[in-house]
Amino acid sequence: MAGRKLQNILVTGGCGFIGSNFIRYLFGMSASASEAFGDAGFSGRVVNVDSLTYAGNTENLAEVEAKYGGSRYFFERADISDRPAVERIFRQYDIDTVIHFAAESHVDRSVLGPGTFIQTNVVGTYTLLDAARNYWGCSLDRQRDDVLFHHISTDEVYGSLGETGYFTEETAYDPRSPYSASKASSDHIALAYFHTFGLPVTLSNCTNNYGPYQFPEKLIPLMIANIRDGKALPVYGEGKNIRDWIYVEDHNRAVWQIVRQGRTGEKYNIGGENEWQNIRLLHKLIELTAAELGREPAAVEKTITHVKDRPGHDARYAIDCSKIKAELGWQRKMTFEEGLLLTVRWYLSHKDWMDRILSGEYRNWIAENYAGR
Repeated sequence: MAGRKLQNILVTGGCGFIGSNFIRYLFGMSASASEAFGDAGFSGRVVNVDSLTYAGNTENLAEVEAKYGGSRYFFERADISDRPAVERIFRQYDIDTVIHFAAESHVDRSVLGPGTFIQTNVVGTYTLLDAARNYWGCSLDRQRDDVLFHHISTDEVYGSLGETGYFTEETAYDPRSPYSASKASSDHIALAYFHTFGLPVTLSNCTNNYGPYQFPEKLIPLMIANIRDGKALPVYGEGKNIRDWIYVEDHNRAVWQIVRQGRTGEKYNIGGENEWQNIRLLHKLIELTAAELGREPAAVEKTITHVKDRPGHDARYAIDCSKIKAELGWQRKMTFEEGLLLTVRWYLSHKDWMDRILSGEYRNWIAENYAGR
């Protein structure tokens, strides 16, 4: 592990929510402007590969591009399922580390169109793994400890919990949606490449992330935007589904800790130890957002609208993250109260960014600036 290069890092899906925050963290350009997360201590190069589907936004990394573009930061618009493109990128940049964030990740969209999720999450992950194995020349007879493939996954692969208990690294997989099934498949393929081909692989399963730059179809930014605009606040069913929430930069600190020190062939659960019912979280968001806007929370509460529950809606997720804490010394730094307030203020102060996403205007900007890429 001490021999890992960590000099030419390929980050997939780096224009998305978690990926862009991770790249900003590596370059010491945190969107939260919080010093609590420290310096990643990274001095190498990052190659960001993103196909710029609807949730990919190059604006998320405009500051990184302006400061490090062409020297330490490189953007490649490519599909991770495109084998020739992936192989070229490995060769051109002499990739020694892969941190694989790229994924279709919205459960509702997976119900409406599962095929895209299979293509990206399963076929795309296989393509990356196989290209890495070939480029690095890995086999059971040729073990390497200077390269690494880290695969990012979700707690949704474990299925649904009852009122008690926690997901551990030993919990059996029981995915309930096309999204979680596609991620479960990619997890198994990644670990199979470790056991069968000797590819140095680590894997992490994380709970729900929140923070800056999250695509506003997701719960927290959607509700902040709707409160701001006086729109209805839709809640699935009674809103009693429970999720464990972690600030995005705490997640990314954990990923970086695994990449630097994690044992190959191992998986690590990353959790916020912070369970909230969806309806309770919405009430908290109303309280914080209304206060920032100078409105009466009671008036905003009246816009809550209960809608028909979605198919396969898991009741509860909760992560036991004692392994990463004990083995790697990771600890969550951001409290939920602090992180949620930072998040509300970030979205309200980045109205132009949010409005370009909601209107679709950001796609025009990408088309103009990345035509032919």
